[in-house]
Amino acid sequence: MIPINPTSYQRDLKKPTLIKLLLLVFLLAPALLKAQNVKQLSLQEAIDLGIANSKNLKLSQQKIDEAVAQLAVVKDNALPSASASFMYNHAEIPTNTLKIGEGNPIHLPNRADAFVGTAAVQELVYGGGKLKYAQESTKLLKEIALLDADKNKEEVSYAVVNSYFSLYKLLQSKKVVAQNLSAISKQLKQAQRFYEQGLVTKNDVLRFQLQQANISLTDMEIENNRKIINYNLDILLGLPENTAIELKGADDALPQLSSFDAYLNAALTNRQELQQLNLRHQTADYNIKSIKANTRPTVGLGANLYYVNPSGNFIPSNQQFVMPITLGATISWNIGSLWTNKNKVAEAKVQQLEIDTQKDIFTDNVKTELNKNYQTYQLAVQKIDVLETSIAQATENDRLLESKYQNNIASAIDRIDAETLLYQAKINLELAKADAKLAYYTLLKSTGKISQNN
Repeated sequence: MIPINPTSYQRDLKKPTLIKLLLLVFLLAPALLKAQNVKQLSLQEAIDLGIANSKNLKLSQQKIDEAVAQLAVVKDNALPSASASFMYNHAEIPTNTLKIGEGNPIHLPNRADAFVGTAAVQELVYGGGKLKYAQESTKLLKEIALLDADKNKEEVSYAVVNSYFSLYKLLQSKKVVAQNLSAISKQLKQAQRFYEQGLVTKNDVLRFQLQQANISLTDMEIENNRKIINYNLDILLGLPENTAIELKGADDALPQLSSFDAYLNAALTNRQELQQLNLRHQTADYNIKSIKANTRPTVGLGANLYYVNPSGNFIPSNQQFVMPITLGATISWNIGSLWTNKNKVAEAKVQQLEIDTQKDIFTDNVKTELNKNYQTYQLAVQKIDVLETSIAQATENDRLLESKYQNNIASAIDRIDAETLLYQAKINLELAKADAKLAYYTLLKSTGKISQNN
């Protein structure tokens, strides 16, 4: 029989165990690091991240850049135009004798070469004001593009707010459910003790176990929805997709409402759509002026330089080329536009009236939207007051039923019902708080200034 060294034997046993532990740590390390990717965000920080990483806002900036480029193109149209050309011409003259009447014939060379160059500069001095109107219209289009970007910024901000408070709802519900699970666990242990003492039936224990299972299922559904909302919010904010978002400051006190007229005045002043319609009205006005300018004459100045070299030599000797310079002015007037242009003006005026009507319709829509959101927020605040009262009542009812159950006066069903009512009221209160805050930001959104008022 071979003797065994106990110390060596224990050391040999520890080696595979240690290796297994190291392998386990190595395998779990990525998961642990992944789980540690947590980021705390206030609502303002979330909005800032959403705006900074929004692809829609990047597209809006590109549209602004395009409008700026269009304005530069229109300004370039007011600059003088210039052109230059240089031509070489070679001619073969088979019939080179020309006789006219009884005079001496004219003898031409058998071939001829010529270099001809021209340079011209033209400047439109007066075009009826069309260039000016085109510049002003393009400036307004740039302002409209800026308002589009501002409106998209508000939409991105509201999308972040919506997702933020959706996550808040789930996190708060999860906290209440965790409290409920803890409480039902205690109740289940108590029921099992009572059953062992013969104070309650097995059916009572089963009812508590069933309630625990139902609450656990609710917790699983909440956790699944939390993961979905958290992932969507990561994408919206441009964060790594495995980031667990923790909210800070989401349970701050609800803001106080100003008067309805204050919000209405802010909406009529700040709504980007109304500002755009005002700019489109001005654009239509410049369009009308530009069409009217068609009935006016245009005045232009020009200078031309000619270079004619018939010697056939690329660099001719002195007195073998001519270089005349001409200066000129042109005045043109399409007289027919005096009677053909009036219908175009009438059409442009109708288009401007359509814009004014659209503004009136949209103003009415803003008023109704704002009133709805104002009333919704007030109702949300009132719901919180009612739910806080109901929680006080449900807490007292739960306390009484707990006491009765412990004294074997109330049934397990009554005890479970009281506890269910209490925790449902708590969940409803947390949901109502989140809905109220979302309703407030919905009200701000209807004024057109959510990102400046959070």
